[in-house]
Amino acid sequence: MSSSGIRLGAWDYLRWKDIHPIERNGEIVAAKIIIYAEDEEEYFSFITPEAYHELKKWMDYRIESGEVINENSWILRHYGILKGFKRGIIDSPRKLKSSGVKMLIEDAIWNQGLRKKLDPGKKRHEFQADHGFRKWFKTRCDISGMKPINIEKLIGHSIGISGSYYRATKNELLEDYLKAIDVLTIDNDNILERQFNKLEEKRSQETAEFHLMIFQKS
Repeated sequence: MSSSGIRLGAWDYLRWKDIHPIERNGEIVAAKIIIYAEDEEEYFSFITPEAYHELKKWMDYRIESGEVINENSWILRHYGILKGFKRGIIDSPRKLKSSGVKMLIEDAIWNQGLRKKLDPGKKRHEFQADHGFRKWFKTRCDISGMKPINIEKLIGHSIGISGSYYRATKNELLEDYLKAIDVLTIDNDNILERQFNKLEEKRSQETAEFHLMIFQKS
C-alpha cells in the first residue's frame, strides 16, 4: 500500500496475475500493479522492487506449504485452521477481504505501541491506520520530484478536464515513478544495495568508455 498508493478496498480484487515485474538489464526495477482489475474503475500503478520481492517470497512460501498457486490466486488469503487445513497445507484457500487486511493493520499498530488510547478531549489519532499508507505514498512521491499529475494518476484520482488531454504512456509514468523508488523503499539495506548497483553500473560504463577511447586513439 505504501509503495503503490492503493486504497484498502483494492485488496478485494488483487490476484497474482495483476502483478507484472518490469526488468531492465536482468534486474527488476519495479512491478506494474493492476488495480480493480476487470472493473470500470480499473487503473494501474507500480510497486517498488522491494515490495515485489516480498510478494514473491510470500507466494513461494505458499507453494512450499503445498498450496497450488496460479494466476488467479488471491494475493492475500486466510492462513489458519480452516476447513481443508491438513498438516499445515490448505486445500481450499479463501481470500482475505479488505476488512481482514484492515484488522491486521490495526492490530499491528496497537501491538507495536504506535497507537494508544486517546487522551480525554481528543477525537482523532495522529494518523489514519490504513489510509495513512496512501498519504505517505503521495508525500514521498512529492518529495522525489515526481510530476503532481502523474502522482494523481497513480493513486487513481480523477484529474478533471486535464484527463481528456493528458495521455502519459506507461513508460513515461514508470520513468517518473522510478525517481521515487529510494524514498519509497523501507529497508535501508535495500536502499544501499540499489545505490551500490547504480555505482557499479556507472563504473562499468565509464570503464567501457575509457577502453573505447584508448582503442580509437591507438
